[in-house]
Amino acid sequence: MAAYLQWRRFVFFDKELVKEPLGNDGAAPGTAPASGSTVSKFLCLPPGITVCDSGRGSLVFGDMEGQIWFLPRSLQLTGFQAYKLRVTHLYQLKQHNILASVGEDEEGINPLVCPQVKIWNLEKRDGGNPLCTRIFPAIPGTEPTVVSCLTVHENLNFMAIGFTDGSVTLNKGDITRDRHSKTQILHKGNYPVTGLAFRQAGKTTHLFVVTTENVQSYIVSGKDYPRVELDTHGCGLRCSALSDPSQDLQFIVAGDECVYLYQPDERGPCFAFEGHKLIAHWFRGYLVIVSRDRKVSPKSEFTSRDSQSSDKQILNIYDLCNKFIAYSAVFEDIVDVLAEWGSLYVLTRDGRVHALQEKDTQTKLEMLFKKNLFEMAINLAKSQHLDSDGLAQIFMQYGDHLYSKGNHDGAVQQYIRTIGKLEPSYVIRKFLDAQRIHNLTAYLQTLHRQSLANADHTTLLLNCYTKLKDSSKLEEFIKTKSESEVHFDVETAIKVLRQAGYYSHALYLAENHAHHEWYLKIQLEDIKNYQEALRYIGKLPFEQAESNMKRYGKILMHHIPEQTTHLLKGLCTDYRPSPEGRGDRDAPGCRANSEEFIPIFANNPRELKAFLEHMSEVQPDSPQGIYDTLLELRLQNWAHEKDPQIKEKLHAEAISLLKSGRFCDVFDKALVLCQMHDFQDGVLYLYEQGKLFQQIMHYHMQHEQYRQVIAVCERHGEQDPSLWEQALSYFARKEEDCKEYVAAVLKHIESKNLMPPLLVVQTLAHNSTATLSVIRDYLVQKLQKQSQQIAQDELRVRRYREETTRIRQEIQELKASPKIFQKTKCSICNSALELPSVHFLCGHSFHQHCFESYSESDADCPTCLPENRKVMDMIRAQEQKRDLHDQFQHQLKCSNDSFSVIADYFGRGVFNKLTLLTDPPTARLTPSLEVGLQRDLLMHSKRGT
Repeated sequence: MAAYLQWRRFVFFDKELVKEPLGNDGAAPGTAPASGSTVSKFLCLPPGITVCDSGRGSLVFGDMEGQIWFLPRSLQLTGFQAYKLRVTHLYQLKQHNILASVGEDEEGINPLVCPQVKIWNLEKRDGGNPLCTRIFPAIPGTEPTVVSCLTVHENLNFMAIGFTDGSVTLNKGDITRDRHSKTQILHKGNYPVTGLAFRQAGKTTHLFVVTTENVQSYIVSGKDYPRVELDTHGCGLRCSALSDPSQDLQFIVAGDECVYLYQPDERGPCFAFEGHKLIAHWFRGYLVIVSRDRKVSPKSEFTSRDSQSSDKQILNIYDLCNKFIAYSAVFEDIVDVLAEWGSLYVLTRDGRVHALQEKDTQTKLEMLFKKNLFEMAINLAKSQHLDSDGLAQIFMQYGDHLYSKGNHDGAVQQYIRTIGKLEPSYVIRKFLDAQRIHNLTAYLQTLHRQSLANADHTTLLLNCYTKLKDSSKLEEFIKTKSESEVHFDVETAIKVLRQAGYYSHALYLAENHAHHEWYLKIQLEDIKNYQEALRYIGKLPFEQAESNMKRYGKILMHHIPEQTTHLLKGLCTDYRPSPEGRGDRDAPGCRANSEEFIPIFANNPRELKAFLEHMSEVQPDSPQGIYDTLLELRLQNWAHEKDPQIKEKLHAEAISLLKSGRFCDVFDKALVLCQMHDFQDGVLYLYEQGKLFQQIMHYHMQHEQYRQVIAVCERHGEQDPSLWEQALSYFARKEEDCKEYVAAVLKHIESKNLMPPLLVVQTLAHNSTATLSVIRDYLVQKLQKQSQQIAQDELRVRRYREETTRIRQEIQELKASPKIFQKTKCSICNSALELPSVHFLCGHSFHQHCFESYSESDADCPTCLPENRKVMDMIRAQEQKRDLHDQFQHQLKCSNDSFSVIADYFGRGVFNKLTLLTDPPTARLTPSLEVGLQRDLLMHSKRGT
């Protein structure tokens, strides 16, 4: 039970008498007249008003004369004669323009039996008056009684009438038509019915019935109308009402002791409002009570009001949610209280209408602010559904008030309620004092929980924790269960904790939120725990493990080289994260580019060698840089090794690596490495692989390795015949006795006919130790061969001359004498000739069909054509080369760079030997023109140099 004496009183309504309109300007009741107009009189209602109601934009009155009056917003009072005697009850529906009334039309000996219920359709007219759609007697039986109250359901399907004898009739069906409506007695009792109200909850319709002694409810939407006894306290007439949804449509019963609220199945809260209740009304969340201090028997409600006409009555407007009195005023003899057009209208017995206009929310709040009633202002704002910005403004003012009073704990609680609307810096500045750090911490915690903190707020909160040395709060803040519960910038938190020396907390955040770089920075730079850092990298997914090893590999290699090398081997072959890691161990293995990790081993050659050898063995297709670096490392070790046995082993390893075939595409690089480290065996091997025979010769010549010079010529002379010429020149320049080697060179030159004898003689002329005996055998053999060649050439010339003479004679005979064809057989098929036949001057004859089958042209003999073609080809080639020879000689004489001219002709294949198919296979032909030309050119170029 709430005692209203503890409730504060406010003036949240403005009171004013309603004045008569000056014209049809549509002014609202209670509004002031326009400037410059005449002062209007106060509105006065007709006398004899007995009943009132409101709805659909009008105030409705019934009087003792049987008239019903309508007062619209324009204050133009209109009415019509509804009953012949009097109007006793009115009910205006809110959702339909339907009016239900109870009155008396007949005046007889017993007027109690003649009240009539009439249903009026206010939208339709009948002779200028509202259309009456239904009339039926209010009393269903013959027992005399008086109608005490009336209510109608908004769906027009239910109407209940209460009587002073304690009975209630229920009219079910369409109340506007007789045919679709059925009337029955719902309730019988011993006490007068003082109030009725329908309540709709879903598809269920309840009817509240209150008498002077009890309260009950019925379910009228079903069958059998089950009844629930709610209380044994009742109320007087007009002292009950139904609240709106803000109070869950509770039924309000205003007794003299208390005001009770009821649900359909139970009693709710009650409020101890003193005074004899005369009227109860619900208006926009407010409970309006008209009461009289002087105790009056409830029976007086059913007696004459003349004894009460001069009593002072108190009108109180209660806010049940916020527990305060919004308005209180004293009136003289209130007839009724009506609500329409957003205001309350109080009708008094003198015919005046008082308007109570509610102040706007902001005005009410300002009144509460002036009295520092912030809690009440907050509750009021919530009940008035003020937006979040308005509420935040109230919270801020309340917080400022508490802060000014020194109540910092209370102030910060109000500021917390402004989060999301008020700029956090406004609050933070107030609590930066060290003595208020607890309040600042509480505010920042809430700011983070609502995910509205930025990096600066996180920094400030963590600094608060560290200043307070509150490790438990700090752990609670950072150790969230899931990623979705994190309400702060993790990277900022890690930075602050690291700076404050809370390394374990920083590591926890970095590990749980996958900030791998920060985790490794703290482990390596602050804690110096290299083993743990390496273990952490080993459990990361491949991409992250690779990037972090590139970033921190040098530091780890410096402190824990063996473990780091082991991890790198795995990372570059078939990497899978360790079991406790974040990566997927079932995923296919990945491998990094091993060449990119070579710089990590800059100061660790032993580990580098192990890494490179492992990669070359396990992964033969490793990048070329792996093999290049391994070769360089082996050559360095070989060059600096002093122990002969170890040096020999390193020598073998280097040669083996060179012979692995991995340096074909980087031949120059491998050659440079071998030359830098003076690894001669490697250099020679690479020369040979690169077919650099001249360099091999040059190497042996520099080291005066004569036998090796001869061996190189024997191995590679077929590929590069000039090696023998270089060898001859080399030995010719030696002053020591080299007859043995010169003889070997000359023997090969003579067998392959590599040099002209004159050039050989000129070459050996530079050697002062070389005598004629050295080349005697060479010259004798050369002269003998030339003599034989001359003899052969002379013999061939004679044969060609004789043949030429014979051919000329044949030509002459053909020109001078007839040719007799005596062939009897075909030269192709060897069968006897038959006409038609074809004869050639060469003496061959053919069947015509054989000739057509085998001949390539009509002018050539098929048998002689191959030989004739060879001869013609030889003639054409000789003529072409004769012209080419003359052109070449001319260019050679006129050019300043003879070598470039020779190189150009060599490139075009001019000096390639032409082999004649007519030569016998074993015959040794005379050196052709091209061979002689080559000798002349070689001698010419030698002299020119």
